[in-house]
Amino acid sequence: QVRLVESGGGLVQPGGSLSVSCAASISISGVGVMGWYRQAPGKERELVATINSDRSRNYADSVKGRFTISRDNAKNTVNLQMNSLKPEDTAVYYCNAYLWPRHYWGQGTQVTVSL
Repeated sequence: QVRLVESGGGLVQPGGSLSVSCAASISISGVGVMGWYRQAPGKERELVATINSDRSRNYADSVKGRFTISRDNAKNTVNLQMNSLKPEDTAVYYCNAYLWPRHYWGQGTQVTVSL
């Protein structure tokens, strides 16, 4: 059983920074792709960023240059550092692990960007 637990969400003002973290119940060193997705009210879940086992990264165009994804295989964690946050970044952020043939999801953490 794979369990992913997100933490670190909260309320931040526009232009601010926030970091969210994902702790996995398994060793992630063998997980090819770890990632973060988000879902805003009334919208579909969308990719934010992924990081492969070789540390190569992929970002949605909307967050490039502002967000950074990282993974710590020793601690079995994946982090998302979010800078220059905008109101449109407001969403529930979900951690994802892809272990063939399925995806595993955390319960999500709320990030709200507002004055």
